[in-house]
Amino acid sequence: MQTRVKEFRKAAGLTQQQLADQVHVSARTIISIEKAQYSPSLMLAYRLAQVFGTDVETLCCLAANKELEDKEIENL
Repeated sequence: MQTRVKEFRKAAGLTQQQLADQVHVSARTIISIEKAQYSPSLMLAYRLAQVFGTDVETLCCLAANKELEDKEIENL
């Protein structure tokens, strides 16, 4: 799943470790989310959104990700 975590993190001037500490995960988790290798749980997505003062829908590009998923399902 694509997210805007890296964009928001950089705009906030945070390192991956600083962000990880704020949301109680490892820096590796943040790295994996930023590389779209890991989809955050709903609670983690909510915590990240709170740090950045945005909503989960915006942070996690939910409309765009749903559209991609719908296309993949149609192609099955």
